[in-house]
Amino acid sequence: MPLYEHVMIARQDLSNTQAEGLIEHFGTVLSDNGGSMTGSEYWGVKTMAYKINKNRKGHYAFLLSDAPASAVQEMERLMRLHDDVMRVLTIKVDAHKELPSVQMQKRDERSDRGERRERR
Repeated sequence: MPLYEHVMIARQDLSNTQAEGLIEHFGTVLSDNGGSMTGSEYWGVKTMAYKINKNRKGHYAFLLSDAPASAVQEMERLMRLHDDVMRVLTIKVDAHKELPSVQMQKRDERSDRGERRERR
């Protein structure tokens, strides 16, 4: 089955448990339609670059799924209809990277950044 990555932004006035409950809810939507959620991360409340529906902040969540296209389309449809979900981004990937994602790693753990050069 194809592999997908999803990023979801939920309203800022939800509690952390409600936002994590949304992740579980959409995971069950995938499993009911023949797919599976292989991993998820709750990134917490983050400030957005611009307002969405009069909100400056939002609960960010990252989902990894292994599902047929029809299951992903149904999950996206339900996400767009849900009042608490503000934005959804889904991309198809060739392989999932290991969790934790770059968002969850501490700055000193990120090894892919090069050394800083001195200014002259």
